[in-house]
Amino acid sequence: MVLGRPKRAIFVCVGVMGLFLFGLLVGGIDAIDSRNDKIWFYGQALVGAPAIAVDYIHQNSFKAVDPNNPGILRSGYPGEQRVIQSGQAIWQPLTNEQIASGLGPPNVPGLGRINEIAMLSIVLAGMLNLIVFLDALMPSPVKPARAEAKSGGDNA
Repeated sequence: MVLGRPKRAIFVCVGVMGLFLFGLLVGGIDAIDSRNDKIWFYGQALVGAPAIAVDYIHQNSFKAVDPNNPGILRSGYPGEQRVIQSGQAIWQPLTNEQIASGLGPPNVPGLGRINEIAMLSIVLAGMLNLIVFLDALMPSPVKPARAEAKSGGDNA
């Protein structure tokens, strides 16, 4: 948009955000985790504010303190629920009645290849965004307009 190419800007935005949203769709909110997957998060943060906002929501609304290791934030395991005690979110085991009613953690981390594909998709979105940013900083030189050939000239 800054360089006056709105059509290109729309295509780039669709590409970057498409990869980002595909990663979230496949891997869930746990695909972006600045505490457990720091190296992956460096690439994901290149997407910008959306990645940082999703990580903030993940860290503050979906994780809680491990009751066996105080001070360690983690995602929930099946059979746990997130409760607030003394202003701090902790994991608490569910009773059999709660398990039967369908309660559980707000999210369960993705495992295996699916989570890797999700994290990779979001990192690729960040790298694509970096390439576009660098391209905008170093625009290609403007090509001179072609001279119009006069019609009706001799070709001899």
